[in-house]
Amino acid sequence: MKLPVLPISICAFALALSTARVAMGGDVINQPTLTLEGAKRVAAAAISYARSHGAPGGSIAIVDAGGHTLYLERLDGTFTASSDVSIGKARTAVNFGKPTRGLEESINKGRPALLPVADVTWFTPLIGGIPIVIDGHVVGAIGVSGAKTQDQDEEVAMAGAMAVASPAAATKEKH
Repeated sequence: MKLPVLPISICAFALALSTARVAMGGDVINQPTLTLEGAKRVAAAAISYARSHGAPGGSIAIVDAGGHTLYLERLDGTFTASSDVSIGKARTAVNFGKPTRGLEESINKGRPALLPVADVTWFTPLIGGIPIVIDGHVVGAIGVSGAKTQDQDEEVAMAGAMAVASPAAATKEKH
């Protein structure tokens, strides 16, 4: 079998591409990614905690590192807007890489939440959003809305996040 002769420009391009791949080794990293199965495990842990701690309901949303919804579950008896609120809390936690409690406290300074519900999808600085951290990387977040109180929203979210978090993240969250 006779191989085709490639023009010099194609050979030069192929050589440059293989060299560039080696040269950009420091420009690209591999990091953990939250899977659908992982998101379901986060939700299951949150639901289990909610039920065992008397939460009357709740919407649990899990987003990936880009803030895109991976999984959403709304428990029976939860107010209908809680789904949007929980997604907003999760997106806010992942975008800022920290729990939403600090954001709400700095904005509202102890007053009740001052946000219209229609604006909650992309930025929801309300207590109940927790980032999910694996090996020092924020791989997603969980947002919870509709439990007894905003503190219980946060507790349920923390229980879910710990279901897949790396041990270092679990220690950091407790302090």
